[in-house]
This record gives sequence, structure tokens and C-alpha cells, in this order.
Amino acid sequence: NERLQRLLPEAPTIVSEGRTFPVERRYQSLSTQLRFDEAVAVATAELLRQEPGSLLLFLPGVIEIQRVQEQLSRRVSDDVVLCPLYGALPLAEQRKAILPAPPGQRKVVLATNIAETSLTIEGIRLVVDSAQERVANFDPRTGLTRLLTQRVSQASMTQRAGRAGRLEPGICLHLTPFEQAERAAAQGTPEIMQSDLSGLLMELLQWGCREPSQLNWLDLPPATNLAAARRLLTQLGALAGEQLTAFGQKMATSGNDPRLAAMLASATDDDDIATAAKLAAILEQPPRGTSSDLAQAFPRNQPEWQQRARQLSARLNSRGGAPESDRVPVLLAKAFPDRIARRRGLDGRYQLANGMGAMLQSDDAMTRHEWLIAPLLLQGSQSPDARILQAIAVDIDTLIAASPGLVEQSDTVEWDEAQGTLKALRRSQIGRLTVSVKPLAKPSEEELHQAMLNGIRDKGLSVLNWTPEAEQYRLRLHCAAQWLPEYAWPAVDEASLLANLENWLLPQMSGVHSLRALKALDVKAALQNLTDWSLRQRLDTELPGHYTVPTGSRIAIRYHEDNPPALAVRMQEMFGEATTPAIAQGRVPLVLELLSPAQRPLQITRDLGAFWAGSYREVQKEMKGRYPKHVWPDDPANTAPTRRTKKYS
Repeated sequence: NERLQRLLPEAPTIVSEGRTFPVERRYQSLSTQLRFDEAVAVATAELLRQEPGSLLLFLPGVIEIQRVQEQLSRRVSDDVVLCPLYGALPLAEQRKAILPAPPGQRKVVLATNIAETSLTIEGIRLVVDSAQERVANFDPRTGLTRLLTQRVSQASMTQRAGRAGRLEPGICLHLTPFEQAERAAAQGTPEIMQSDLSGLLMELLQWGCREPSQLNWLDLPPATNLAAARRLLTQLGALAGEQLTAFGQKMATSGNDPRLAAMLASATDDDDIATAAKLAAILEQPPRGTSSDLAQAFPRNQPEWQQRARQLSARLNSRGGAPESDRVPVLLAKAFPDRIARRRGLDGRYQLANGMGAMLQSDDAMTRHEWLIAPLLLQGSQSPDARILQAIAVDIDTLIAASPGLVEQSDTVEWDEAQGTLKALRRSQIGRLTVSVKPLAKPSEEELHQAMLNGIRDKGLSVLNWTPEAEQYRLRLHCAAQWLPEYAWPAVDEASLLANLENWLLPQMSGVHSLRALKALDVKAALQNLTDWSLRQRLDTELPGHYTVPTGSRIAIRYHEDNPPALAVRMQEMFGEATTPAIAQGRVPLVLELLSPAQRPLQITRDLGAFWAGSYREVQKEMKGRYPKHVWPDDPANTAPTRRTKKYS
């Protein structure tokens, strides 16, 4: 109320407390040794034995109602009537739950949270609250609604308890510990925060409101859900930029959910209208039962479907057409193009045009069909694949012939790793589903090269011929960016190189027409395309590939991703060098790996002067005996370097 007053400060406030009787609220943990339905039934039966009067039992959903009813039927006396209450029940059954119990009997009404506020049920003085509810939660990433079972809020618990005090003092048993009830959220999440907002957005756009944040809301609609709504309206042809199209305006006037509105608005004649209207009526009130085949439901003439279809047809000024089953797939595709599905495997799994997975029970007769349109899906909590509730089989060629706009064609050259070749293909797709692939004539060099670059991005840089020289050149560029940051060195991590293939690799690919030629390409030469001439000169000067030691030998410097650069050289070739060589404008001393005549490390150091003056003596003493033909001077810092033994010195 306070939030509403802040939103509408000038509106008068009228308070009506109503009359309620005291309600004793009890709290009890469910037994962990029993299944949920059995534990609820045990607690409910015990309360019925202790207290007189009829009872209202709140459960999360229809499945729980049916299971608890079965458990209770074995635990209550003959004078207790069990009355389920949910929307899909026949009207007579719903009336039975709402009316008072027959004389000499009492009843247990098993209901979902619809009985919190929407209905007055006669004769109730006992309430059992399972403390759970099932809520529909829209996932903007998938465009599907997920049913979640969750703990109810404190407000819902209070509301449920209040049902026991309408006529006389009553009792409410909450099937949750008191401490847990106290920690529950104060209020439930507003529906606008977890719903599909495509209908709301279409209505706002019809009013001329392009940006929902311009309006005052109790709860501002989530940006992610609004973005999903925009994507859907655009896909349906209702939205262009920030405005409804003419088709979108026609959809908005129908007063239907946007998908069903698109189906109705796309009808082109009276028979189309009759077919679309009946489909919309069925999808608004889906058939309950074991069959997922919409083709079985469509011929039925259920009174509520017929009445709703007549209403919808009248809105479209139909002169009275007849629904035809042959028209169903094309009309459904107008509303659910992203839910066209193709079978993958034999276990009831399908892929949708939007890339998501969907599934039927493996023994469902519908699984024999390769192509379906699945307008009704439910995202479960246990599987990443959506559950197909209603679908219809389609002949994909017939559907494409009637709706060619569903298909997008693209000509590509693809990397065939198995055969080591490149193939030019024309691919026809409905969203992410491939309808057909046909070979094309010999592709151009540009198409070949683009396919190669795409293949490299897909498989990684390791498919190229990374010689030690190429890898060392990449590492030199990497180190230069760290040691000489004042210059504009290119990024050479894998992600950056893959993103930038057109600038450094493509110029080197002239004449490369096969995977074999690609794998022989000089990667080091290609990497040099990352820098201009002056920066290449600076790299060669400041981070050279080789270092010339005192004997004149050019020894390769080993660069590392994270460690200092290293130079492996025979100790005798470093005589006369008083200090450690450094690169990168003298900022980075080399790690010297001083080798024995047998090319084994004798010392690893970054301070050559300290080594000559210190631990060299120990090395000299040991090596003189092991390699007497080689020079081991007392003053190596001032001795001429040599590549030879004493005999040739």
C-alpha cells in the first residue's frame, strides 16, 4: 500500500479491514523419511483426527494434488469428502469443492495457490499449508517458461492462514519449521518481473510508448525480458526499429498473445481465419491427456474451443469459413518459426530452429516424424531440453513451398578435416536447422581463403605450421609489449591473433589453394605483417633473435611467455665478458646458461660478474680434472674467449 501511495500520491486511500476470526498458526516439519505426498497426507489426516470442521490444503500443483488425494483416501474416515480444485477440472467438480459439505460430512479441498485470494470456499476452519508453490518463470535466453517449485513468501503464508478464520476461529498448520518461515521472503516476486513481456511491449508500442522506462511502474519491467520481447516481435514481423509495422498494428488490434496474434493476422481468407481461430482456441486451452499430437485435437469440436474460435473469427470480420487441417502447418509457422523442429536420433530428441533442444517421450508416436512444429513447450528444471507438450508433423518441402521466406540460403566454403579438402556448398536453413546442402562449382580464391580463416578460427592456431622460429618470433612480440610498452606493439595472444587473421595471415596466403599448402605456410613471415618496417627494425635491435658472444658466434636467444630470456652458450665462449648482456634497451638481462664442453649446464646466472668472482672457482676446480684439454683460466673476465681446446689455442 505504501508503494502504491508513493506512485499515486494524490489518490485517496480507502481502508477496509473486513472481519476475520482468530487463527491459531502452528508449524511442523515434514518427515524426511517419507515422500512429500505421503508426509503431507499423514500431517493432514492427523489434524483432521484432532479437530472438527472442513479443511483447505494448499499444494504446489495438480500432480501433487492427485498424489496427496490418493494418499489421503486411505487415511481419512468415510465422512470426509476429498475435493480437488484446479482450473482444468470440469465445472461441476469445481462447484463441488467450493460449496459447503453435505450434512453429516466434512470435506478436504486440495487446491493450488489460486485458493489464496480468488475463491471463497464454504465451511473451512482448518488450513494445511505445504509452504510451497509452483510459479511460472520466463527465461529470456530461451524464450520459454519454466515451472519452478519454491517456498512461499511470508505474505502468502499469512494469506493462506487467513482462510481458516473467515467464518469462525480456526487453525492453520504450516508444514515448515517456524525458523524457516521467519526467514522466508516478505513478499513474492511480482509477476511482471518473471513473465514474457512481448504482449505488454506490443500494447505499449500501440499506445505510442517506445520506451517503457518513460512510464511510472510499481516494478520496472526487467531489461532482459523486454529485450527478449523485442526480439520476438521483430521475428514475427511486428516490429521495425522502434515502431510497430502495419502487420504489427494488425496483430495488436486482435487482443491476443503476440504469437497467436501473428497467426490470426496472417490469415488471408475466411478458411484461413477459421483455421487460425480454432488453432488459437486450442493453444489457449490445450487438451489434457496423453497425446502430444495437435492433429488429433484439431478435428474435435469441444464447446469452449468452438465458442472462442467464433469470437476470434468475428473480430477479424470473417464471413464464416471452415477450418482445414491442411492449413495448420503454414499458419503455425507464422507464429512459431523458431519452434520448427527436426529429429536428432531415435530417442525422442529434436532440435528447434532457434538452436535449443526439445524432447518427446521415447515411446510417443510423434517421434516417427522427422519434422515437427511444436507450439507448446515447457522448460523443465531437470533437463536442458524443453518438453514438447503439443506438436504437429509437417512435410518440410510442402511447408517451404508455401512459406519460402522461412528459408535462408548461404553459399560457403567449408573445411573438411576428414578428407583434408575444402568444399563449396549451398546450405538451405530454417534458423539453425539445415534443410539441404548442395555442392557448388569451384570456389574463387577469396572464398577459399575465407573458408580457411573460418576453419582456423574454429580449430585454433595449432592447425598452422608453428616452427620454433615462428613461435620465438611471436614470443619476441609478446615480450616487447611488456618490456617496451611505450611502443605500439600488436597483441599476439591466441584470441587476438584469431580475431585479426585478415590483417596478418591473409596477406601471406596468395596462391594457397589447399589445406596442404596452408599447413606449409611460413607463419613467421606472416607474423611480420603485424608491424610496420620501423617497428620490425626496433624489434630486431632491442629483442634480437640471436646474440653475438665474444667469440663471434651467433647464439639463439630463447624467449618465454613469463620467464626472462635465456642464452645457452659454452662457458669458454663467454670469457672476457665482464657483465651480463642485456636487451630491450638494457632493461632485461639475459639468463646465461653456461655449458660444459659436453653441452651440459654448469651454471645458470643473471649476474655474470658475480659468478666470475665467486662460484666460478668451484666450477674451475672440478672441470680442470674432467676436461683438461679445455681452458679454465684463473681470471675468466679478462681472458680471451675461445671455441677451441688447448691444443688448437
